[in-house]
Amino acid sequence: MLQQFDKRNKNIQVWVGHDLVHRDDAKISVFDSSVQGGDAVWEGMRVYQQGVYCLDRHLDRLEDSALAMAFEKIPSRDFIRKAIKATLEENGMTTDTHIRLTLTRGEKITSGMDPRLNQNGCTLIVLAEWKPPVYDNEKGIRIITSTVRRNSPMHLDSKIHHNNLINNILAKIQANHAGVDSALMLDNLGFIAEMNGTNIFLVKNGRLLTPTADACLHGITRGLVIEIARENAIEVEERNISLTELYAADEAFGTGSMGELTPIMEVDGRILQNRTGSQKTRELIKLFEDTHQKWSTSIANL
Repeated sequence: MLQQFDKRNKNIQVWVGHDLVHRDDAKISVFDSSVQGGDAVWEGMRVYQQGVYCLDRHLDRLEDSALAMAFEKIPSRDFIRKAIKATLEENGMTTDTHIRLTLTRGEKITSGMDPRLNQNGCTLIVLAEWKPPVYDNEKGIRIITSTVRRNSPMHLDSKIHHNNLINNILAKIQANHAGVDSALMLDNLGFIAEMNGTNIFLVKNGRLLTPTADACLHGITRGLVIEIARENAIEVEERNISLTELYAADEAFGTGSMGELTPIMEVDGRILQNRTGSQKTRELIKLFEDTHQKWSTSIANL
């Protein structure tokens, strides 16, 4: 499933550093740490009619990731909120928008991997695009299991929402060559971790199952789905999950800001049979949509 160019994004303004610039001029230095070593952290946020969804949760994770990476001169939360507000208002964006918020370690005084070469503070990028959810939650998606493993804490902790995404990209390349929508990534022990761009949930006998957030990102949407399920008396279990269990699941779906809740219809060529006639995915999609008002920060209040 390939995203298409939206003509509304032809002349968008992008926040880079301290100013808004036209997308054609939205550039960073070749000395920026994101260019030199993928040394940056990021968040993906969705804008609904009610406002920016789960803004504080995303900014918490951005700050946590930046601190874990020992970034210095991190922009204040107030500065970041104002940059987001300015970007959305300048582009006239009030809904159907996705924000890619990136914070790099900043520009280096000379090429090199040593963070001490970054002496001018971080670079903030606010890229907001007109972009409805990328997947059709009626049609669902098809996935394959990738041979590329997801990071574990012993390699590169996935709790840092970093820009080092080569393993995810390699997994997506495998999915592209297989003619499916996404790739399922396993951890170093062979248990399910997540897909190349989203977290994953299974439904079996009315229970919701999801991998522990060890080798997978502790996704904002993932966390909300767990909260919503428990608030509505749906049993949720976080544990190691094998491919065998996924093949025999009644339902499965992915979660993330780009696609929200997306049903998984096929895994490795196997159609999920849903022998119990379960409708938990549809129920959770509706419950998730009902949270937009509760968890959104209006643009006026940024």
